[in-house]
Amino acid sequence: MCAQRQLKLGAFMRPVSIHTGAWRYPGAWPDANFRADHLIELAQKLEKARFDAFFMADHLALLNMPINALKRSHTTTSFEPFTLLSALSQVTQRIGLVATASTSYDEPFHVARRFASLDHLSNGRAGWNIVTTSNPAAARNFGHEHQPDHAERYARAREFYDVVTGLWDSWADDAFIRDVDSGVYFDPDKLHTLNYHGEYLSVAGPLHIARPVQGWPVIVQAGASEPGKQLAAETAEVVFAASSTLEDGQDFYQDVKARMPALGRDPDDLKILPGVLVIVGDTQQEAEQIRRDLDSLVNYDSAIGSLSEVLGVDASGFDPDAPLPEIPDTNQSKSGQQRVVRLAEREGLTVRQLAQRVGGYAGLAFVGTPQRIADDMQEWFESRACDGFNIMFPWLPGGLDAFVEKVVPELQRRGIFRTEYEGATLRENLGLPRPANRFFTR
Repeated sequence: MCAQRQLKLGAFMRPVSIHTGAWRYPGAWPDANFRADHLIELAQKLEKARFDAFFMADHLALLNMPINALKRSHTTTSFEPFTLLSALSQVTQRIGLVATASTSYDEPFHVARRFASLDHLSNGRAGWNIVTTSNPAAARNFGHEHQPDHAERYARAREFYDVVTGLWDSWADDAFIRDVDSGVYFDPDKLHTLNYHGEYLSVAGPLHIARPVQGWPVIVQAGASEPGKQLAAETAEVVFAASSTLEDGQDFYQDVKARMPALGRDPDDLKILPGVLVIVGDTQQEAEQIRRDLDSLVNYDSAIGSLSEVLGVDASGFDPDAPLPEIPDTNQSKSGQQRVVRLAEREGLTVRQLAQRVGGYAGLAFVGTPQRIADDMQEWFESRACDGFNIMFPWLPGGLDAFVEKVVPELQRRGIFRTEYEGATLRENLGLPRPANRFFTR
C-alpha cells in the first residue's frame, strides 16, 4: 500500500515577514531580521513543528526604491544567508536549510563549495535556491552598469547548474579511504576533474571538498516565466511558486510537471510549494481585522516604492486615484510584473489601492480560523495545485506561534502533515531520491 501523500511546508524567513508593516505590529520583534537569538528561537520552533525547511531569500542590493520608501523597510539589514544557516545548522537537527545564491553575480565554484560545506555541516540538510537576480541595482554592486537581459540570465543559469552539480560530483562517495597503515588518504581513481568550457562559463575543478551528504543539496527554483518554468522542469526538485488563485496554481502545477517525462524526470521528484501569507485568528472576523491592521501600517511612500520595484518603472508620478496605466515591457521579473498587472485588472484597483496591497503583500493569503486555513490548504493540496506551501508569517513571533500552535495540529489531525520527520536529511523528508554521481557508479 502506498503511503498517504503528505503536505510539505517551508518557512519563508528572509525577511522574517514578507509584509512591510510586520515590524510595526504590536508585539512584533522590530529587529528580528538581524538578531541571531531571535532567529535561533524561530528555527527551533519550526523544527519542533516538523517543518521541512527554513528558507532564506537574498538580495544583492538595497531594494530599488526611493530613500523615503526605503527608510521604512525592515529588509534593509539582515544576515548573509550562508553565515546564518551555518550557525543554525549547529542548533537544529532535522529542519532543512535553504539559501538563495545568484547565477548572475556569483561564480559556480564559490556556490558549489559553500553549499557542499553547508550540507556537511548540517549532516545533509542544505538546499540551493537558484535565482538569476532581477534587481538592476545589483549589477552596479558587481562592477556592471547594466544587468544581462532576461533570456541571457536564464541561459547562464542553466549552464551554471550543470557546472555546480558537476563540481559536486568531483569525488566518488567512497573516495576518501583514509588508510592509516598505507598512508593513502584518498583514492586518485575516485577523483574527477571537470574541465568545463561553455558559452558563459569555464571552470576546471575539481571541488576540494568531499561529495555532499545528500549527493547534491536539494535544488530549489522560483521563476514563473516561460524560461523559469522550463528551467524548473529540467533542474528543480522544489519550486517556490507564486500562484494567486487555485486555478492559477493548478495550471502552473500541471504545466511544469507535464514537461518532466520528456526530460527523463519523474514528476513526483519535483515538489511545488506556493508562497502564502497565513493570518490566523480565533474567529474569521479577528483574522480579517489583523490583516486590516497590518495593511494600515504600510506608508504610501513605501507602498508606491514597492509597486515601482515590481513593475520595473517609476510609479511615483502615476495618478494615485486612477487605474494603473499601461506598463511597458522591462528587464525586471516578468512573472512578478504580470501578476500585479492582472491583480489590478481583476479587482479594478486604483494605483493607490494597488500600491497599498503590493506594499503590504499582494500574493496568495489564507486569512481565517485554524480550521478555515486547514480547509484552504487541503483544497489546494488535494486538487493538485501544490505539494505543500512556503509559509509567510504576518509578524514575528506571534504570527509564527499562531500557525505552529493552531494550524499545524489541525493539519496533523487530518493526516496530511507529519507528526515526526521521515529521515535525517532534507531529501529524505521531502521524499526526493539521492542523485547518482554522473562520473562514478559508486
